[in-house]
Amino acid sequence: MPTLRQLQFLTALRAERSFVAAAEAVGVTQPTLSAGIKDLETTLGVTLVERGRLGAVLTPAGEEAAERAASALSEVEELVRAVQTAGEPFSGVFRLGAIPTIAPFLLPRALPLLKRKFPKLRLQLREDLTGRLVEALRARTIDAALIALPYEAHGITSVPIAEDEFLFLCPEDHPLAKRNDLAPEHLRSEEVLLLEDGHCLRDHALAACRLPSSKRSTDVGATSLHTLVQMVGGGMGVTLLPKIAAEAGAAAGAHVAVRQFATPMVGRSLGVAWREGGQREEEARTLAGVLRELF
Repeated sequence: MPTLRQLQFLTALRAERSFVAAAEAVGVTQPTLSAGIKDLETTLGVTLVERGRLGAVLTPAGEEAAERAASALSEVEELVRAVQTAGEPFSGVFRLGAIPTIAPFLLPRALPLLKRKFPKLRLQLREDLTGRLVEALRARTIDAALIALPYEAHGITSVPIAEDEFLFLCPEDHPLAKRNDLAPEHLRSEEVLLLEDGHCLRDHALAACRLPSSKRSTDVGATSLHTLVQMVGGGMGVTLLPKIAAEAGAAAGAHVAVRQFATPMVGRSLGVAWREGGQREEEARTLAGVLRELF
């Protein structure tokens, strides 16, 4: 039977595409890794890797083996964590993902609270887009994720922790900055700046404002809320800013006006997501309950 070490070698080789780099990644010498891969090929009776001047290329059998090896290693890691934390939630490593439009605004408030409630918790954080965090949940490389809802994904369960209102952001001398009857309809004649494709906030903003399709094809996009604020301050357009970001000072120092809509616009919910039926489900639900205390 293949050993766990051999499976680690194979997954590292798939990731690095180089025997030297893979050996460095797992902390062994290149001859040791090469010998381990060769032994694995002998055990399985197939060629897993084609060796050449351009590096290591996995054969179709190698790709299949590496995919299953990654899944097996993930299962083993989850087993270890489940045993270590049995009977005492948050007593070991908990891998938490968060999207960029939540992480910098919620985590500074959440981390001290979690530390007080669970002193044995060792939190590992990962910031990424929603789609990649969902894939990480499925691959069991993270245990839970802070995402914006609604977001439907097969095999993923989520619960809301708070509603997040959208505020209007414009240059401080913009005519709409003085209106007391601000409504989504006022944005239809404006150049609305949005985050680039891949950010769920973009979709939530478009849906909340019911913008026409012409607004969806804009060539202007930002990679972060902080960049978006500076673009607005520079007179490039207007945008929507989540209240959680505004309260955390995302617009501080910029030449912008932040205004509430006459009828508060709840554009999204903040939520905790996890893999359905996963070993850390109860801890994820506990996490959601703790985070609700912040709102």
